[in-house]
Amino acid sequence: MDDLRTLTREVEVTLIPQGTPMSLPEGETVTITHRLGGNFTVMTHNGMFRISGKNADALGEEITQAAKDAEAISSEPVETDALWEALKTVFDPEIPVNIVDLGLVYSLECAERPEGGHKVSMDMTLTAPGCGMGPVIAEDAQMRLESVPGVAEAAVEIVWDPPWNQDMITEEGKMVLGLI
Repeated sequence: MDDLRTLTREVEVTLIPQGTPMSLPEGETVTITHRLGGNFTVMTHNGMFRISGKNADALGEEITQAAKDAEAISSEPVETDALWEALKTVFDPEIPVNIVDLGLVYSLECAERPEGGHKVSMDMTLTAPGCGMGPVIAEDAQMRLESVPGVAEAAVEIVWDPPWNQDMITEEGKMVLGLI
């Protein structure tokens, strides 16, 4: 069953897979193909696009707030599990598996900042070096990490060593993709 929607306002989108920022006009008919990590993948007669969760209202959906209150920034220890859970809400809009289960996260480090709060540093890769969505996925990961209580800032670096391969996908990810 198609999930057809008419945009209630002009909305900023990202062209998939190129990663090019664009806008779709009010009144455009779209089909929602994925609801992943609070974001939406939609199809139009002109192609496939990612609509950020902050623009969910243009689709008639509820906007989810991933941003944290400034009060959440503290020197309390950051729960590592909370960081990984936050990253499990980040998806490549073309693949229905989160970046953790795809095996794209190579490292995740957390350090206390002298000015308060914590800084999280993350290295990740992509399934293909030419993926135009890489910066969008990295920005989404950064936003999700910064939504974890106690995290004041996050830095996400895209790396290519070691090269990603399907063996890096978790069992859960392989099940979703029908690889096992």
